[in-house]
Amino acid sequence: MRMSWKLGRIAGIDVFLHPTFFLILLLPGAIENLPLVLSLFACVLAHEYGHALTARKFGIGTVDITLYPIGGVARLSRMPRAPGAELLIALAGPAVNFVIAGWLFLLLGFGPSLGRLSGFLADLAFMNLILGCFNLIPAFPMDGGRVLRALVSGWTGRARATSFAAGVGRTLAVGFGVYSLLSLNFIQVALAMFVYFAAGAEEAGVLADERRRAYPNNGDRGVWTAPPGYRWVKAGKGVWQLTPNQ
Repeated sequence: MRMSWKLGRIAGIDVFLHPTFFLILLLPGAIENLPLVLSLFACVLAHEYGHALTARKFGIGTVDITLYPIGGVARLSRMPRAPGAELLIALAGPAVNFVIAGWLFLLLGFGPSLGRLSGFLADLAFMNLILGCFNLIPAFPMDGGRVLRALVSGWTGRARATSFAAGVGRTLAVGFGVYSLLSLNFIQVALAMFVYFAAGAEEAGVLADERRRAYPNNGDRGVWTAPPGYRWVKAGKGVWQLTPNQ
């Protein structure tokens, strides 16, 4: 049973709110600045739609979008294998934040005097800039990590590129987590933990998928399909082992 609450359906994609989202209200100043917090998460939702609608251009659907206290997650029906498609889909989210920030700065610079609203719009603009830049940090599976994998996979292949990007992501997550723990910022610690474990989980999934593609499982015979250049040899006592072809 799904724990998240459905907020609605936009552009054919269901949007959910996870119960942990309300933990954001525990942050200092969150309740006093609730309109700004909600506006920022509207921008987070727009960020996720940037990914989802760009993926749709490549024939990839989105199962749903869920908002968490540490951000949003758009669940694609499948991940793009082509580096170019993955690069554009990954960049689309931060690009939305940069566009929002740009429009807000234009409104502040060329619009009439907005009074107290000017401070609100300036804060929202800067938050979008920070959100866009933060997501471009090469910590897989964040957007920047996917950009890194897309750039590397053209030379190394998808499996090695994923392991490399996941390794970079876990290293950055550990460093960020230790710093956040020393600073007693537990929301950032939770974010670091999410990045660390998500990187490992996605790496395992990608490597398993690559193995299935390399050695298709044809029923029970699939586990006995020797890799190219090897063959199965009976070693005795019911034990079989892979041996290079002579």
